Amino acid sequence: MRIIIGILSLLVLFGLCYVTSKDRGQIRYRPIFVMIALQLVLAFALLYTGIGSFLIQGFVSVFERLLSYAGEGVDFVFGGMANPDAHPFFLNVLLPIVFISVLIGILQYTKILPFVIRYVGLVLSKVNGMGKLESFNAVASAILGQSEVFISVKKQLPLLSEKRLYTLCASAMSTVSMSIVGAYMTMIRPEYVVTALVLNLFSGFVIVSLLNPYRVSKEEDVVMMQTVEKQSFFEMLGEYIMDGFRVAVVVAAMLIGFVALVALINNIFSGIFGLSFQQMLGFVFAPFAFLIGVPWKEAVDAGSIMATKLVTNEFVAMLELGKQTELSARTIGVVSVFLVSFANFSSIGMIAGAVKGLNEKQGDTIARFGLRLLYGATLVSWLSATIAGFFI
Repeated sequence: MRIIIGILSLLVLFGLCYVTSKDRGQIRYRPIFVMIALQLVLAFALLYTGIGSFLIQGFVSVFERLLSYAGEGVDFVFGGMANPDAHPFFLNVLLPIVFISVLIGILQYTKILPFVIRYVGLVLSKVNGMGKLESFNAVASAILGQSEVFISVKKQLPLLSEKRLYTLCASAMSTVSMSIVGAYMTMIRPEYVVTALVLNLFSGFVIVSLLNPYRVSKEEDVVMMQTVEKQSFFEMLGEYIMDGFRVAVVVAAMLIGFVALVALINNIFSGIFGLSFQQMLGFVFAPFAFLIGVPWKEAVDAGSIMATKLVTNEFVAMLELGKQTELSARTIGVVSVFLVSFANFSSIGMIAGAVKGLNEKQGDTIARFGLRLLYGATLVSWLSATIAGFFI
C-alpha cells in the first residue's frame, strides 16, 4: 500500500510542478528520472542496509563527539546555571553551534572545504544536467548555510538571470547548514537528518528542473569562488566564533517570538472556533501528510506539524514533533525528513536580505519571487519525504 501511495504522491507532486512551470517546453526529463532513481537507491542504502546504518552511525558518532567537546566549553561558561537534571534548550542545543562554526572556519581556512565543494559540485553537475555554478552553490549551501553561501558567489550575482538566481535561492532554502545539523540530531532521530540531507540535495534539482527549466551556455557556465581578504588564523577563529554565536542567538530569539506568537494565536482560535490554529492547519495539510506516507488516522496531527514548520521554522516544528507520543514510527520518520530544511516564510526575508546586502538589484528580484521560492522549497521537502516513505 505504501508503494501505491508513494507513486500517487510523486504523480501529484509532478503535476503541481508541471502546471506551475515557467517553461514546460524546456523541461529535460532524463536528468529528472536519473535523479529520482538515485534518490531511491540512496534512500534504500541509508535506511534499509547494513552499510547505510554503518555510514549513518559513523556520521552520528562524529557529531556526538563534536557536541561533547562543545559541551565542555558551554559547561565552563554556563555550568551551574541550570538545575542538575535540567536540559536547557539554548545551552544544550543552540550553543554547540558556536563550536561547529569554528570547525567550518578551520576547514575553509585550510582550503579543504572549497576543494570539496568545488569538485563534489562538478560531479553533481554531470548528473543534474544544470550549470556548474548551480551545483557548486547547492553543495556550498548544505555546508555554509542559506545566507552565508551567497558570499561565495558574490562576483556572479550581478550577471545571473532571474531563472538562475531562483535556482541558487531554492538550493539555499532547501538545504540546511552543517553548523546546525548537530542541533537537529538532538531533537529528531539522526538517521532521518542524514537521509534528508542527502535527498534534499537531489530533490532541489528535480523540483527546480520542473518549475524553473532553462539551459546554460558554456560561456555562462563558469564557477569561481569569491576570494576573501587574507586573514590570520586567529582572526578567522574570532570571526567564525562570533558568527556561530550570532546564529545561536538569532535562532533563540526567533524561537522565543514564534513559540509565544503561536501560543497566542492558538489561544485566540480556541476561544473563537474551539480549535487551535495548529489544529486547523492540520486539517488543511492532512492530505499532503497522507501522500508522503502518514496513515490517515494520524494525518491531521502530522499535517499540523508540517504547517507549523512552514509558518514558523523547523525548530518549532521539531519541538512539536517531540511532544507527540502517540504517532507511529513511520509517521515520525517521514515527518522528520520533511522538517529538515529551511523552507519557511522567515527564510524569504533572510535570503533576500543576504543577497540585497551584496547586490541591491538582485535582492529586490528575490523579494518579488519570494512566495514562489517558498512554494518550490516546500515541494522539495515533500519529494524527499515521499522518497524516504518508500523505505520507512
